[in-house]
Amino acid sequence: MLPYIDAFVPCFGMLALGAFLKRRLLRDDAIWAGIERLIFWVLLPSLLVSAIGSVRLGEVPIFGMMVAIWVALGFGTVLSVMISRHFRQNHAAMTSVVMGGIRFNNLIGFAVAGALFGLPGVALGAVSSGLIVPFVQFVSNAAFASEKGLRPWPILRQILRNPLMIACVVGFLVAWMGGLPPGVRPLLDSLGRASVALGLLAVGAALSVGALSDRVPLQLATACLKLILVPGMTLAVCLWLDLAPLATTIAVLFMALPTAATSYVMARAMGGDAPLMAAITSSEHFLCVVTLPLWMLVVKAITGFG
Repeated sequence: MLPYIDAFVPCFGMLALGAFLKRRLLRDDAIWAGIERLIFWVLLPSLLVSAIGSVRLGEVPIFGMMVAIWVALGFGTVLSVMISRHFRQNHAAMTSVVMGGIRFNNLIGFAVAGALFGLPGVALGAVSSGLIVPFVQFVSNAAFASEKGLRPWPILRQILRNPLMIACVVGFLVAWMGGLPPGVRPLLDSLGRASVALGLLAVGAALSVGALSDRVPLQLATACLKLILVPGMTLAVCLWLDLAPLATTIAVLFMALPTAATSYVMARAMGGDAPLMAAITSSEHFLCVVTLPLWMLVVKAITGFG
């Protein structure tokens, strides 16, 4: 139990510290906006390139992880739309439910994977991110565009300009070429480590207790989908494919993460339901304090690993 305490207390503690700093010490929104841009454009891409680039592709069950993750994401996408229709939400709200159902906060995933499983966990976490990012970017952009009819090129352009997508592609290319050159990997490693701590503080600063009163049944349905049903589907497919225990654990971990805090920014910029997105983001982060450790215990009990 001690490793789980050491993994989750620092992670959730930094979320709480970020919320405290935003309300007591660093109240200027411009400070946090600058930190978020630094993480999104520099620090997190560095982590992805470094971690994916260190993977030996022939030793990682990438195809099996891809099947498990993409099947679960497809399942989550369909159910997200069904939930939105069940609650009779408009198109803007539907986009927020979809993002709440499939997007993920990989910073929490990297913090937990690194604390529990070290570099192998971080490397497989980066592979999971590399598989999740293109799917959720395509679906998220398609959801926003669907009201006016799907136009492939604008959607593809948005995806190709995303720094996380670029970092995933570069990381896989680096891994295929045999790794990063001397000196470059330590640099990217240092930047990547900074992304986790700063990222968790920024996420905590973005959470809002006041938003939790907005459409509570819809929030809970979306949280149930993201935090319970989607990782459950991931685990079922991993077991069906007989994936290695560590690959199964990391795949479930990253699929059990709450939606990305940047979903609110995306909703506000692209005409989504920003208040609902803020509510879903906050509720999922609060609830994952319970669900995420439980998922790790469930996977350990099933696989005997961890």
